[in-house]
Amino acid sequence: MRAKHAVTALSAGLLALVAGAHALARDVGDQFGPEVNGWFLQDPATPVMEELIFVHNLVQVIITGIVILVFGLMIYICWRYAEKRNPVPSKTSHNTLIEVIWTIVPVILLVIIAVPSMSLLYKQDRLPETQLTVKAVGGTWNWTYSYPDFENVEEFVSNPLDETQAKAVGQPYLLATDAPLVVPVNTPVKVLVTSVNNMHSWAMPSFGVKMDAVPGIINETWFEVNKEGTYYGQCSEICGIRHYYMPIEVKVVSQSEFARYIAAGGEPEDKFAGLDLNQTSGAAMAAANR
Repeated sequence: MRAKHAVTALSAGLLALVAGAHALARDVGDQFGPEVNGWFLQDPATPVMEELIFVHNLVQVIITGIVILVFGLMIYICWRYAEKRNPVPSKTSHNTLIEVIWTIVPVILLVIIAVPSMSLLYKQDRLPETQLTVKAVGGTWNWTYSYPDFENVEEFVSNPLDETQAKAVGQPYLLATDAPLVVPVNTPVKVLVTSVNNMHSWAMPSFGVKMDAVPGIINETWFEVNKEGTYYGQCSEICGIRHYYMPIEVKVVSQSEFARYIAAGGEPEDKFAGLDLNQTSGAAMAAANR
């Protein structure tokens, strides 16, 4: 009975710890991405990421319970069956009940893990009927975006901001870009991912998306963001000397604002409008606006 209460209390404490860690990973304002000293998953922005976090937490609880149970049994066995407490060792070679339990329980646990895991894998891999297609092409070292559905929108290169520029516009260094990818909220978006040179990876943790960009191959993934804001990701494939300098910035706007953005030819906003240009080096400014 005590063991049962202990396991129940442990499970409740672990779930509280997970919930508390999740709260610590909250983002501020309308910018969503990794945080300084953050140690948990980013807040979900898509249904896929919500399900991914659920599966992560479920597996975390199960494996933690297994580790504690096995470790506790080992300590108890070492104490209970020490030579001074058990001078005459048992000659038991097997126990049918125990063998049935340690066969059936792992199978049940694996089924509990497999059902939501397979559902998640299916949702990640199976593209639904999407309403917008964007193309992301990895280069050295930046991303080029285009909207194949809209001929009036030219492709554009998304370059990272240097440290001074990022600070000037109030965005995180090594994550912010001069031209974010703009998509509408509550809209299924198909992303075509490829590369013009070496391998990259288009990864957005808040979306639950990570797709390799392979030269000569077009891979597909999708997302549907349920909250407006600016989201950050990074290339997650070691692609060369400036791999760290390939941020991904996605700006999620209302559908009406996206319609205006497309009608205007997809002209990116000038992040430096109204700022004192003397605060930013001329060379860096030119690099950000090229």
